[in-house]
Amino acid sequence: MALNPHKLGVHKVLQYIPLNAIFDAPSKARLRKAVNIADLRLCAKARAHKMVFDYLDAGADDEISLRRGKDAYSELEMHFHILSGLKPPLDLSTKIFGQDVKLPFFGCPTAGNRMFHWEGESAAAKAAQHHGTLYGLSSLATTGITEIGKLTDGPKVFQLYVWKDRELVKEVLAKAKEGGFHAMALTVDFTWYGNRERDIRNDFSIPPKYSLNQIIEAIRKPAWTYDFLSHEPYTYACINTDVPADSLAAFVNSQLCPEFDWRDAEWLLGEWNMPSAVKGVCRPDDAIKAVETGFTTMWVSNHGARQLETSPATIDVLPSIREAVGPDVEIILDGGVQRGTDICKALALGADAVGVGKPYLYGLAAGGTEGVIKAYDILKTELDRAMGLLGTGTVDELKKRGPGLIKKRNGSVRDYPDRYAYERGYGGGII
Repeated sequence: MALNPHKLGVHKVLQYIPLNAIFDAPSKARLRKAVNIADLRLCAKARAHKMVFDYLDAGADDEISLRRGKDAYSELEMHFHILSGLKPPLDLSTKIFGQDVKLPFFGCPTAGNRMFHWEGESAAAKAAQHHGTLYGLSSLATTGITEIGKLTDGPKVFQLYVWKDRELVKEVLAKAKEGGFHAMALTVDFTWYGNRERDIRNDFSIPPKYSLNQIIEAIRKPAWTYDFLSHEPYTYACINTDVPADSLAAFVNSQLCPEFDWRDAEWLLGEWNMPSAVKGVCRPDDAIKAVETGFTTMWVSNHGARQLETSPATIDVLPSIREAVGPDVEIILDGGVQRGTDICKALALGADAVGVGKPYLYGLAAGGTEGVIKAYDILKTELDRAMGLLGTGTVDELKKRGPGLIKKRNGSVRDYPDRYAYERGYGGGII
């Protein structure tokens, strides 16, 4: 096997040479000036290796679904009530998976957080604890279940991919229970690895292949590079800490079980026997089937528009799924959320809680724990303002009155990207 800095033990030397603060000074200055999630995206782009940033930022194929997921929120108008007698701050508390939380949104479970910043999943867990909200851990995380349990005593959901080895599944579920996780989310839209062409063009791999282009980019991003070189190599810590986190696509293709079906889902629920979500629902008939199978929560998601190109915007299918399962089944929605107003619209149209992925990962890539907390701060402030101006004082009131407050209209060219949208990150890739 080819040598690389970690195999040579470079990190064992650099960990005693604390230059991180020097390299990170410009990043921290940019982070302080960020006022919205689009700003955090630019902060992340300025700090992270291009290969890593594009992995975070991209969608599948031509990134049509990625753009549509954001456009869909622009087509929803908020028809507000006046003289509601409200004053800030509002009560944003609710329940997710039956657990009390202070915010109706949370960071979605996402793979390999340490590639964005050395703090990785630990930063997201600390931010969840800071804000009193749900924490989600991916089964492809680079921080272990036990370590996460020490960082947050709040509610936690463990996201599970469908592995071929059932003994591995049982082992991971047992670890999650022991680690204090309150719920399990089965990801069902990831049986094939999506065609993410930015990754192909960048020759994305974990760890890097140390090609000339990757080395040049590493020199351009010294803060990210010093983080990477001065810390232990990544491992899939929830599965086997002895296995290095080699190419994500190769690992997934070798371990995932594409033929997993509803009968297998019943077996999985029998192994878990706690609150459970099916993550990746976009159709009402699938939602009904999931309820009949025994899932307690429908998670409306298209995997961040990273899997099937031209899959629908999740906010567009949300009302039909709510209608199909009725008022008592919990629904979580993710996809396309960039503003607190987006969260407000999702709650009004049928979601009980909203997951965010890219927004908090931009914060992580921009500045670790501080960046994730800032992402949550931004969304919390925007949501509080939106609910207040809309005339709804609590999450429960927003959900009850929501369908009469949000109206869809035909899109206008004024809703969509201008010529500077690419720099702001509207829609991710091609404009």
